[in-house]
Amino acid sequence: MSEQDAEHARWFVEEVLPHQGELQSWLSRRYPTIADPDDLVQDAFSRILKAHSSGPIANPRAFLYVTARNLALNKIRHLRYERPQGLDPVDPLTIVDDSASPSETTALSEELQHLIQAIQNLPERCRQVMTLRKIYGLSQKEVARKLGISVNTVEAQSAIGLRKCIAYFRSHGYLTRYSK
Repeated sequence: MSEQDAEHARWFVEEVLPHQGELQSWLSRRYPTIADPDDLVQDAFSRILKAHSSGPIANPRAFLYVTARNLALNKIRHLRYERPQGLDPVDPLTIVDDSASPSETTALSEELQHLIQAIQNLPERCRQVMTLRKIYGLSQKEVARKLGISVNTVEAQSAIGLRKCIAYFRSHGYLTRYSK
């Protein structure tokens, strides 16, 4: 195992894995129509590992929860099309997380607003690439095809966007841990 792989594994074990049980419970409570939240957790793990391999993640817990939520919403959308007759559709916008404390809700909302602001401050092409790569989880080839640009441009714009987002978070005090 290379030193980079060992560091990647250490990061996952320390920063992501401790949230597994809490995330599984949260998904079960928030999305009771999903039969197996464990699959969503594993998919979220896979995506966060892929994202981390292309650069640091400012808040792994928030990234993990947003990824899991997006996967759950996609699964619910697909269930609408596969739903047996006679069952009412589930509107994901009507699902409320009663288990989150007001302070957790406020903190997550604030972090999300900073992430949105950081992405909105990016130049247009960077914003498009970062959104497709980091939020929607598309590969570099898929982003290149979707935007009609080269894979090298996607890679360069991802690097620029990541640096600018890191600078934004540092300027707002969110990356003191990674500032050296």
